[in-house]
Amino acid sequence: MNGRHGALVAGILGALGVAAGAFGAHALRGTIDGRSLEIWQTAAHYQQVHAAVLLAVALWAMQEERRLRRLAISLFTVGILIFAGSLYPLALGIGPRMLGAITPIGGLCLIGGWLTVAIEGFQSRR
Repeated sequence: MNGRHGALVAGILGALGVAAGAFGAHALRGTIDGRSLEIWQTAAHYQQVHAAVLLAVALWAMQEERRLRRLAISLFTVGILIFAGSLYPLALGIGPRMLGAITPIGGLCLIGGWLTVAIEGFQSRR
């Protein structure tokens, strides 16, 4: 995924993360148990933080398109979608329990995104 696409995705995921956080704080409070609300808030928090990181990496990639920067964009995008995307239905009790088994795959993608940024930063000649 290139920088322009990454910026677009970051904006959409960031906006949805804010909406999810607000929905959890206002609409879900009192309708789901405390543990489920905590899971929802974790998903929204990780989504928002990593959408901001995704935007930063996308802007970095727009300065100079490099393979590792594009890889980091893809890893952060997939990581957000899998990590938060599996936790939201779990928190609502509408997803199969096996969704919990794929959540760590999203986490691994997020970690991979961070490590890719570190490697690219270390290797960058600028």
